[in-house]
Amino acid sequence: MVTVEEARELAPVHPHVVPLVTRRANVEGAGAVSLSDLVRAALRMRPDRMVVGECRGAEVREVLLAMNTGHDGGLATVHANAVEHVPARLEALAALAGMPRDAVAAQAAAAVDVVLHVRRLGGRRFVGAIGVVGRGPDGAGFHVEPAAWWDGDGARPAEIRDAGAWERLVRRWGP
Repeated sequence: MVTVEEARELAPVHPHVVPLVTRRANVEGAGAVSLSDLVRAALRMRPDRMVVGECRGAEVREVLLAMNTGHDGGLATVHANAVEHVPARLEALAALAGMPRDAVAAQAAAAVDVVLHVRRLGGRRFVGAIGVVGRGPDGAGFHVEPAAWWDGDGARPAEIRDAGAWERLVRRWGP
């Protein structure tokens, strides 16, 4: 497992973890190692799993490309307000890398299966929603359909938002 981050925050309890952390340029402007550089380097290591701490810029291009290279699994954090807002966020970040919308849609629809939206309530974090990634209704673009959500208080079970999205999720990841 290779973790790629700007600041070392992840510490998975696993016997085979290689952490990669970005480095800023020195006072002479040399020696910088970007998140994009580290994602490309991580792929050369042929990891079973790659975890990218946060995508906040043009490195989303490398992350999407990495997730489409035949590796068994990957995970990346993208900040969005809800699962259904992830496509717009990915498009905005990818625009910083010069990627057109159709390329982002093709890469994301092929690479990403599920989106988890993590919320915070009363000082604790919990999965607030699960979304299933798919192509747009016209076959172009991509979208995330909310399949289920939780309120976080623990008093109520998950509420299924879209039976069709939930069924696709169960078919893909169920028993």
